[in-house]
Amino acid sequence: MEPAQVMSEAARTVWAKHDKDDDGWLPLWQHMADSGAVAGLLWDNWLPAQVRRLVADVMPQGESDARRLAVWLARVHDIGKATPAFAYQVEALAERMRTAGLAMPPAHVLQADRKLAPHGLAGQLLLQQWLEQRHSWRRPAGAQFAVVVGGHHGVPPEDPQITALRRRPELLHGSGPAEALWQSVQAELLELCAQQAGVVERLADWRQVQLPQAVQVLLSALVIVADWIASNRTLFPYVSAAGETGEAERAQAAWDQLDLPGPWQPAAPPSDTTELFAARFDLPEGAKPRPVQEAAARIARTMAAPGLLIVEAPMGEGKTEAALAATEVLAARSGAGGVFFALPTMATSNAMFPRLLDWLDRVPAPAGQQLSVLLAHSKAALNRDFNQLRTARGRSRLVSVEMDGAEELPRPGGELRSAPAELVAHQWLSGRKKGMLSSFVAGTIDQLLFAGLKSRHLALRHLALAGKVVVIDEAHAYDAFMNCYLDRVLEWLGAYRVPVVVLSATLPAGRRAELAAAYAGASVQEQAYAALATTEAYPLITAVAPGHAPVQDQPAASGRASEVQVEALSDDLDVLTNRLASELVDGGCVLVVRNTVNRVLETAEALRKRFGATAVTVAHARFVDADRAVKDEDLLARFGPMKACLAARPHRHIVVASQVAEQSLDVDFDLLVTDLAPIDLLLQRTGRLHRHSRVRPNRLRVARCLVTGADWQVPVPVPVSGSRTVYGLYALLRSAAVLQPHLSGRGLRLPQDISPLVQQAYGAGAVGPVHWTEALDEARVRHEKELADKEQRAGVFRIAAAARAGRPLTGWLSAGVGDADDTRAGRAQVRDSQESVEVIAVQQLPDGSLQTFPWLAEERGGLPLPQDAVPPGKAARAAAASALRLPLQLSQPRIIAQVIAELERFCPPAWQSKESHWLAGELILPFDADGRTRLAGVLLTYSRDDGLEVQSDS
Repeated sequence: MEPAQVMSEAARTVWAKHDKDDDGWLPLWQHMADSGAVAGLLWDNWLPAQVRRLVADVMPQGESDARRLAVWLARVHDIGKATPAFAYQVEALAERMRTAGLAMPPAHVLQADRKLAPHGLAGQLLLQQWLEQRHSWRRPAGAQFAVVVGGHHGVPPEDPQITALRRRPELLHGSGPAEALWQSVQAELLELCAQQAGVVERLADWRQVQLPQAVQVLLSALVIVADWIASNRTLFPYVSAAGETGEAERAQAAWDQLDLPGPWQPAAPPSDTTELFAARFDLPEGAKPRPVQEAAARIARTMAAPGLLIVEAPMGEGKTEAALAATEVLAARSGAGGVFFALPTMATSNAMFPRLLDWLDRVPAPAGQQLSVLLAHSKAALNRDFNQLRTARGRSRLVSVEMDGAEELPRPGGELRSAPAELVAHQWLSGRKKGMLSSFVAGTIDQLLFAGLKSRHLALRHLALAGKVVVIDEAHAYDAFMNCYLDRVLEWLGAYRVPVVVLSATLPAGRRAELAAAYAGASVQEQAYAALATTEAYPLITAVAPGHAPVQDQPAASGRASEVQVEALSDDLDVLTNRLASELVDGGCVLVVRNTVNRVLETAEALRKRFGATAVTVAHARFVDADRAVKDEDLLARFGPMKACLAARPHRHIVVASQVAEQSLDVDFDLLVTDLAPIDLLLQRTGRLHRHSRVRPNRLRVARCLVTGADWQVPVPVPVSGSRTVYGLYALLRSAAVLQPHLSGRGLRLPQDISPLVQQAYGAGAVGPVHWTEALDEARVRHEKELADKEQRAGVFRIAAAARAGRPLTGWLSAGVGDADDTRAGRAQVRDSQESVEVIAVQQLPDGSLQTFPWLAEERGGLPLPQDAVPPGKAARAAAASALRLPLQLSQPRIIAQVIAELERFCPPAWQSKESHWLAGELILPFDADGRTRLAGVLLTYSRDDGLEVQSDS
């Protein structure tokens, strides 16, 4: 018998949804039924086994109890709508309820006070009262379950809110003669939910359950997802009486229409590591995995339980392949339903995405299984690989509801890639709060750090991570501010028992111990974790299994070894130019890495005067996105691995680059010149030197690195000011100190010297000559003060560590940042770097008309951009691909207001309409035909060769 047939008339009149356009409405009992049914379908078909197991492990009857609990909480989540504070809002529907006896205080009273009783909070109190009064639960026991209802709109209530509402019971139950009927209807609906969810007989046993906060978060997220799907009117049409179809049939029809891809269900991969690597990667015929790759897969198979792996190995040793192999093993062991690959930058994320897809193409999966995938950063919509997934399928229309309002999204259908499993960029998962729920995600580290930030709907991000294996690449690349968030996120990942793989070529030993202790929920001072900071073995794998002491394994060296001659070079452009002229007499390709864009451009100008414009290429982050992509492709084509080189390697060429050359490009040069940098980053730069086997010019057969960017002639080296601003004096001085023996003639042996150099530079011991001590001490004091300041500021909006089991999530996100996503403002919350202003760069012709830059590749160039209408889709997309970051000097507090004001004056009103989703809200900066413009009194130029430059007016 359907619920509506056994309910009282008063209960049937309570409403949940209303559409003011057509006056359609949905009864509360129906939305409760829909939400519970969706939760059951999500549990059975979408939630990874890794998540289900975590909930099941704390329930008396395991998974059967866990499923009942999830369905029950989804059913009762909107019970707070059965209150006067909610019901009065639509007069026609409120009048129906009054007619049935559910009288309400006057509208003007409720309007003034309803903010005290949002329906989530009201539902939490009603559920707690019902558990206490009808089932003899103690208040603390009920609170840990009911807080899921209270937080289903993204933020769990805080204690003062709960107290304030308890003092106003008339907002929950009305007053006078109607109070008893209100309470009766609320109890009736709650009893019905308990019966339909099958929990009536289980509630007595559940009184003793202590829910870990990690479980409360996951249940909250599951209820949110179920509510969003059940609130989709296309999937669940509004009905005001018992429908023709039953609850199960209605939900199944909606589920079939949604066609949401299920989780990855990995089978155990081949136990033979050689067989596994041959099946997943392009190994040369007869080749075997390198020792670190074999060790990563072996330890993933044999560690006591899936947990944390920290893989430290030299550049070029195949750590990415090692991570993917370990990921497949860990996923099969843990029941993970996907992978999140976190990388330092958008460029590294873009580079990883096709590698992730290629790996997935080779991973076996059940016939017909779909796997949702996502490239997670703010420019993903401009990525070709991701767009092929989004556009290669037939589509029908589907409305997807988010908490911020409805959005129309197409639903994919049809074939995509020829792969063991279909890879789907599923449109329901494309919302900014839902994207991370995709099974396979490559994205920037920000997406992971956001999981440590007090922000609305944080539970969704935690659910997304809790069902995956998480890979963190380039773990050395994050500063103290970011590491505060990273460590807190690792604590929660450990609580969720999420397998994590951390990769680095240059990880300080102290940081290794901190990562391991954070994941284990331990103190870094504990003996087992303190010992991790004393190991200087390299390569090295550290394994942390939940409930077990950490262990370390030292794989054998791969046999790949090289020696780099390191030499200090005066920071004088004439000296550099003359030196390169002598080094390149027989030809050769040189990489010059500068720590600031201004130094890149100054150096390139000087070198072009000597070697000619065609012999020098510039690469830095101050190009429009489309030009930056072409630059990267060109560098790979000319200087990449043999198989990637699509153009002839130049006889003589110099690339002058910023830090973009450190991580994102697999390029190979005959000679390296680099500004002094922290030792781990300097070693990363040496990874671009003699990277691949090839014939070198006679003078450059020996790998050499010339270190400049400092005055080496004074008693204590003085790094140039730009480098001090970027990295801090202390890190630069310690780097210079540990380099001293190598600058004096002793070759730098790779990989043998990597770990000793990193551990010395980042350790607490004295380094450098004695007469450096005073300068180092002064720099250390400033450095430690800056670190303390970073940690204090990071702690303001960072979530707390998971509290003891049984403590409700009340106040979990108090004093948070509101919504947080991958925008400039969002990234600024988890990165301690000044965010520069981003603009869309376009060309303004003499007649005032606008167009995209004429040279843009992929037919993006020279497209007209009408100012009195929304630009056509192709042109708007091309303009969006011309995003450009302004120099930091234009983001300083003294000038930023003027910069924004001037940019806002040039914003065509037609571009701000909702139809202009590529350009609405963007700041536009027009350049004249010569690539010149003026902004806040500063003359800027842009060219396809050099990018954005700040020019003097002289």
